[in-house]
Amino acid sequence: MQINDGATAMVAGPFDAETESQDGTTLPVHVPDVGGEAMQADGARSDEVSGLLAAIRRLENVVEEETVALETGKKIDFDDFSARKSRSMLEFVRLMRARIHLGGEAEITEEVQRLRQKLERNRKILEMHYDAVREVATIIVRAIREAESDGTYARTARESK
Repeated sequence: MQINDGATAMVAGPFDAETESQDGTTLPVHVPDVGGEAMQADGARSDEVSGLLAAIRRLENVVEEETVALETGKKIDFDDFSARKSRSMLEFVRLMRARIHLGGEAEITEEVQRLRQKLERNRKILEMHYDAVREVATIIVRAIREAESDGTYARTARESK
């Protein structure tokens, strides 16, 4: 297929053309550079997609880092992780709201699904960790109560729980 110079000029930039009116006179017409605008919009769209993907991956990394630390029993600064996850989630939500039309992008959909899986895994491990901490705290409270009591007074139903 051959492309003539006129077609190339039409895509390359704006040009002036003439059109015939109903009474037979010719009128000048300015045709905008639609191809250039589409390319700029496509470039901006790819920047939006890249930014959103980067935000999703940062959030994934924080969640995965916390999950691995919990699984391996490393000492964790929960305040630090909470702050980092909150900042990343805020960034992600803001970008999604601003670029809601990008939700149809296949790559974004895949990344969000992967993030959802990592968040669910993180939630389960945090819940398990929380339950263990609560159980240990209950044991400690019970031990303290028993140590303070010399057995003189009978326990009430409320204290024995």
